[in-house]
Amino acid sequence: MRGSSEKLTENGNGGSPAPDPEANGNITEDRQVDKTEEIPTVVLRQREAKWLEMLNSWDKWMAKNHKKVKERCQKGIPPSLRGRAWLYLTGGKVKREQNQGKFEELDNMPGEPNWVDIIERDLHRQFPFHEMFAARGGHGQQDLFRVLKAYTLHRPEEGYCQAQAPIAALLLMHMPAEDAFWVLVQICEKYLPGYYSKELEAIQLDGEILNALLRKVSPVAHRHLKNQKLEPILYMTEWFMCAFSRSLPWASVLRVWDMFLCEGVKILFRVALVLLKCTLGSQEKLKTCQGFYETLESLRTIKPQYMKEGFLVHEIIELSVSEKDIEKEHLAQLRRWKENRGELPCKSPPRMHGAKAIMAAEPPSRLDLRQKPTIIVKSPLASKTDEVRAEETRKSTKTVQDNGPAVIPPPEEFANPHPAPSDPVSLLKPTTLQVSKDSLSSEEHDTYL
Repeated sequence: MRGSSEKLTENGNGGSPAPDPEANGNITEDRQVDKTEEIPTVVLRQREAKWLEMLNSWDKWMAKNHKKVKERCQKGIPPSLRGRAWLYLTGGKVKREQNQGKFEELDNMPGEPNWVDIIERDLHRQFPFHEMFAARGGHGQQDLFRVLKAYTLHRPEEGYCQAQAPIAALLLMHMPAEDAFWVLVQICEKYLPGYYSKELEAIQLDGEILNALLRKVSPVAHRHLKNQKLEPILYMTEWFMCAFSRSLPWASVLRVWDMFLCEGVKILFRVALVLLKCTLGSQEKLKTCQGFYETLESLRTIKPQYMKEGFLVHEIIELSVSEKDIEKEHLAQLRRWKENRGELPCKSPPRMHGAKAIMAAEPPSRLDLRQKPTIIVKSPLASKTDEVRAEETRKSTKTVQDNGPAVIPPPEEFANPHPAPSDPVSLLKPTTLQVSKDSLSSEEHDTYL
């Protein structure tokens, strides 16, 4: 079993494992431990049941009740179903079904030596205190290598970017390697197109968009950054390229990703705007960061109270920055870029704003969305049972023939479909594992939680 995505461990002062809320595995003394908000078991089971219902009719829910899907993502996806929900939200499930055997093919290829060398050097840096990735050469690092190498073969013109490693690692905490690969593909191609190109033009463009939006959300913070000549690319690059996976406490990372994969890149803009406003949004707050370096340091070490799960999620939802606002600024910044620097050398595909836009652009078939249980247990006595039944049938037929005219037999008694544990008949039937009512886990595959 893989490590729980919500259980990070660190070597504390006492030498025993303890929860580590930091996404990059490095904890500092002034950071508060942000524990996941406790949800009553009854409420969690209800949410699991609702999510299972949605996943069983995903196309209908997305077409007719997307608002409810969005609301449930904002409340937080149940941990037991988070991996499968992310797979469906991103369209990774459809990609996987439409490209059967593709990941296995890429996995068996050797990979370009330069990329392989760089990826191998990065493996130990990803979530080093998480039990999945703690051991050098362990199964977590092996799967991470497989996913990243496969992406370089899938997109040789793009290759590998270091910021993809924490994203892939986070996905592997929730799903198998093949699923993580297809979700990574969707994030790179649909959610954040162009972010991982050589010249990073897309991230620079989004930095200018963030700066323009900040002028409206917090004029004080915008004016201060302008006076200090602090360019967005200096403080927002890791935020956006890693989708905040290395910048927030763990509980907050998961909640942000639930919303990001549902609603798209506007969630990353909202998170950034909230952090900027909370850190630099008043004259009182600016007293501690008068200069360039002090300001940059304050943005690299955001105060813990601004990153806590409950506070941050509430502020993200309340902040009114829409897809239209982002696209409007995108066009404005694109015109300014062309005037000052010429055409963008990297032509990225259009950005998809979340799950609904992805599904609308590439409508899936019901077959692509069908859930396929992979854990099926067949009783070793099943074949013997068939032989016994066949023999009994032959004996019965011979008896009837020997005793004269056929006699209409009494109505056949049907076996109890749910026999008591002591009933030996239950051991003779091929059985399929059923979903436990106490733990509504994935029927499709182990979610590694």
